[in-house]
Amino acid sequence: MPRKKPTDATPPRRTADRILDVSLELFNRFGEPNVSTTLISAELDISPGNLYYHYPAKEELINRLFERFQKALLPLLKAAPDVRHVEDAWLFFHMLFETVWHYRFLYRDLNDLLSKNRLLEREFQAVLQAKGRAVRSALAGLGGSGELRMHLREAEPVATAMVVVLTYWLSYEYVRDPRHALEPEQAQAALLRGAAHTMSLLLPYVDAAQREHLQALIGPYARVPGAG
Repeated sequence: MPRKKPTDATPPRRTADRILDVSLELFNRFGEPNVSTTLISAELDISPGNLYYHYPAKEELINRLFERFQKALLPLLKAAPDVRHVEDAWLFFHMLFETVWHYRFLYRDLNDLLSKNRLLEREFQAVLQAKGRAVRSALAGLGGSGELRMHLREAEPVATAMVVVLTYWLSYEYVRDPRHALEPEQAQAALLRGAAHTMSLLLPYVDAAQREHLQALIGPYARVPGAG
């Protein structure tokens, strides 16, 4: 029997997935409150009725995108026990910021979204708790390897401060430069600055040799241009 020739054609993406992809792009670019379902339909060149068939309300779009965010974030948080050295921590926090950036509309408009969406209100609390557990686990790993000297009573406030930076760093970047900070071309610089400032919270708890190493690791990225 003759073999079928391979084809370069790829099946078209499902309309429901395309709607989510375009919604995410528009929400990230303009902010969720500024994007209507009419705009999403126009961007996709489909009728509003077609969009409504798949997602009867904009809240449904947000909830599905939040599910995607959780699926990307939670496996990453489970890698926290593997953090043993400052290089591991740097990679871990940078990857966390990359995930946050990919779904940055959630963080840019967080208070507004939570005030009008009960699912997000509940589930984002779970995300914060999961972040806290992961950061505490990472701190414990650094302590176990001898690279971090931190009393148990100090670990909780440091972990909380790290979660706060992880959660609100992009809001700070946006307030600092609303017209440019969250544009795609700013991504790498914003992520590196966020990871650097998160890691800088560890500086008081490492010995002199590790402090020098940590400062060399984060130093080039910690400064925020134009910040006072």
